[in-house]
Amino acid sequence: MADAWTDGILLKIINIVTYFLFLGSNIYTVASPEGVYYHGKETYITPAPWAFLIWSLIHLLLLGTVIYQFFPSGKRVVVDGISWRFPLLVVLNSIYVNLWATQHFVLAFVFALFVSSSVTHIYYVVKKHYSPQETADELFVHLPFSLYHGWTTVLVVLSAFEAFGVNALEHRAGVWTKVFVLLALFFLEGTAATYAFSTPEGDLPASVAIAWSLWAIFAHQTKSAFVHWSALAFAILALFWVAKGTYGLYTRTSGGRVALTDEERAPLVG
Repeated sequence: MADAWTDGILLKIINIVTYFLFLGSNIYTVASPEGVYYHGKETYITPAPWAFLIWSLIHLLLLGTVIYQFFPSGKRVVVDGISWRFPLLVVLNSIYVNLWATQHFVLAFVFALFVSSSVTHIYYVVKKHYSPQETADELFVHLPFSLYHGWTTVLVVLSAFEAFGVNALEHRAGVWTKVFVLLALFFLEGTAATYAFSTPEGDLPASVAIAWSLWAIFAHQTKSAFVHWSALAFAILALFWVAKGTYGLYTRTSGGRVALTDEERAPLVG
């Protein structure tokens, strides 16, 4: 018997309600060019405000996700697979955004870890058990959660510097600040590389999210020459992993696509 659109209706409704809660918690930080992204704590790894526009794309794709859940193939992944992890994720993310916007940076860092853990669990479930069967699976399941996973990795790093780092408007970058910035940039670039090799075809959207953030850090960090040029070096390196993912996507969508087992598709990240 085919699935009816009312199957799992309680979870579907909760997914919709929590999605709009999530959207509401972010909309004032994205819609206005003079929003809170211009007035947070300035650290030596703060990116240009346009980096946060990635939220707009994530929200748009997740809107497709909550619509896609009403179709049989979407229900299989969103309701039966991801299940209650999605509303948990968006509630945690909404709390994180509000803590960050009100400058409770230590608590925001703690919730950034919760968000990262939650999205990692979803990312693993999707990549391990639900290989894309059609274009809608790619657009409304794999693409948003790949972007989300890469972006939350960036948010954890940014939140750590906001919670424990110096204010760049009040203090010069000392030796230890430069060391930790260098380690953070190396970690982000290394994560982009890990995404590129996480499956035989790589994970292009997640690598793009990391590379996007590194270029935004380079563009914004002009006060310290060390940070500025270090960010440029790692941003250029990240482009190699984006190129690798682009090639993997091309070979997968061309005639040379190779059928992969679930074990081969299981992500190394997470």
